[in-house]
Amino acid sequence: MSLLVLFTSRMLSVSGRVGRRAAPGLSPLLTPTSPGLTRVLAVGKKDLTNFPILNEDELEEQFVRGSGPGGQATNKTSNCVVLKHIPTGIVVKCHQTRSVDINRKRAREIMREKLDVEYKGELSEIIVKKKESVLRKQEKRRKVNEKLERKRLFKETLTEDS
Repeated sequence: MSLLVLFTSRMLSVSGRVGRRAAPGLSPLLTPTSPGLTRVLAVGKKDLTNFPILNEDELEEQFVRGSGPGGQATNKTSNCVVLKHIPTGIVVKCHQTRSVDINRKRAREIMREKLDVEYKGELSEIIVKKKESVLRKQEKRRKVNEKLERKRLFKETLTEDS
């Protein structure tokens, strides 16, 4: 069970479940900060927290029918979320689950990641973590190749001695 805490200038709600609403008509991930301005809180991304805050006034949201396997559940329900960030023109489409609320949350997470890359470029947390991952893989591969080379040389010396 995860604990969701919503903050603005003062604490609004503490909910024991993610599905419970903080206020009527508000998603648990959306918190009012001032009239007409809503921001999204990141939930679950502890190591990647410096993403830009989404301004709901800058987002255009549509619900469309998804595509792919799923039959009637996919073909007759509009649970695919399409988010467009108006200032940058970035479009995100999310149809990972059958739940519109979960798709809305995931679309906003993806949008925050894309905006982070857009604004910070090479200094983005995502790009830095990917580079670190690539370097770790290269180092691991180098060590494996060295070990294989030592084994090959050891076998050669054994065959020469006998």
